[in-house]
Amino acid sequence: MEAAILVESRKPLVLDEIEMPSKLEYGQVLVKVVYTGICGAQINEIEARKGPDKFLPHLLGHEGGAIVEACGPGVTTVKPQDHVVMHWRPGRGIQSPTPTYLWKGKIVNAGWVTTFNEKAIVSENRITAIPKDFDLKLAALYGCAVTTGYGVVHNDAHLKSGESLVVVGAGGAGMSVILMASLMGANPIIAVDIRDDKLALAKGFGATHIINSKKEKPFGRIMEILPKGADVTVDCTGIKEIRELCYETAASTGRTILVGVPLAGEKISIDSFPLHFEKSITGSHGGDVNPDYVIPRLIALQNTGRLCLKGMISHEFGFHQINEALDLMRRGEALRCVVKVAA
Repeated sequence: MEAAILVESRKPLVLDEIEMPSKLEYGQVLVKVVYTGICGAQINEIEARKGPDKFLPHLLGHEGGAIVEACGPGVTTVKPQDHVVMHWRPGRGIQSPTPTYLWKGKIVNAGWVTTFNEKAIVSENRITAIPKDFDLKLAALYGCAVTTGYGVVHNDAHLKSGESLVVVGAGGAGMSVILMASLMGANPIIAVDIRDDKLALAKGFGATHIINSKKEKPFGRIMEILPKGADVTVDCTGIKEIRELCYETAASTGRTILVGVPLAGEKISIDSFPLHFEKSITGSHGGDVNPDYVIPRLIALQNTGRLCLKGMISHEFGFHQINEALDLMRRGEALRCVVKVAA
């Protein structure tokens, strides 16, 4: 089975054959990975943004569309031939032991879900069954980006119709926040990014105002649109100055949600006095979503035409091009890349 292995931090992934365990343990499911998405989290892992990587070599990827091939003891939520979304947030079912793969006689570590491999042994609670006629390419978006956007809006921000929103960083997660906020009736919705192409897409997903922070100062422009500040501000970049900007542009009763992952040890400087009253700031962990609750409902909404993901996938690559896809994401030139892993 071929996999893309992170052997050394800040280096390209190594594509090679690895050996799978001979049997499935309690709660494990074997799937064929048809498509994987690429999330900023994988870039962060490769670049070791959270600090030295203690688990090298290891596999990557946490959002995918797959087909179940076999189930281990105790598995009840899926069966062979089911089509599934692979996700990193835990859902229903057993949390199984993590699998141990071998590469050239050495152990290759893996978590409860990995998607940068042709086949994967995953924990039952990291997959959700979907209709077999649903596009597995789009299914990969439901493993992280789209569900995170849903969770940020509903669970973290508790956004209400008519409230104002600022989203900084119009990547997959940021665009999904904009889309979900638009469905909720938020107004205005301000998208901030450094790329005009992403900002143009943001308008299509529901942004009412766009700001290119390379061309104009975002603080002044946001306060011009919202003199009292925004009800909700969301950072999807992890950049220190942007996190501070989001807090500063939130209203006195505003909520700031930090979605982007910062560099290990990097701190922000804020005036904490407003936190003693009604202002708040919080970090998001995938929007705190339950995938088994959210995914079926969003797919049903997509099938009605009210939820449209057209344009969310900006690039598609073959599996042997995965390092090219990662480089494109690293440069910020893609919205969401998907990689065709297996036929």
